[in-house]
Amino acid sequence: MDMAHETHTFIKPRLKQAHGHIAKVIEMMEEGRSCSELAQQLAAIESTIRGAKRLLVQDHLERCIVDAVADGKMSREDAIQEFSFLVKYF
Repeated sequence: MDMAHETHTFIKPRLKQAHGHIAKVIEMMEEGRSCSELAQQLAAIESTIRGAKRLLVQDHLERCIVDAVADGKMSREDAIQEFSFLVKYF
């Protein structure tokens, strides 16, 4: 299976955004900002990462699993096993 996906171009910026956001939260902590401000920023980071994860898993389901089964490269049983593996990330 090809590991390069078109959606990676959409996921990378989200992860870079989260990375920058984490650095900012660390700075905020060092500045002594309030816990409520920090919690708000951490929630934004979680949301960004959750969206990236959702896009990655959806892409894997559609492009790797479904396409592989349709092309005869993956058995139905292997597809179910792979899907079961992915479910634990939600």
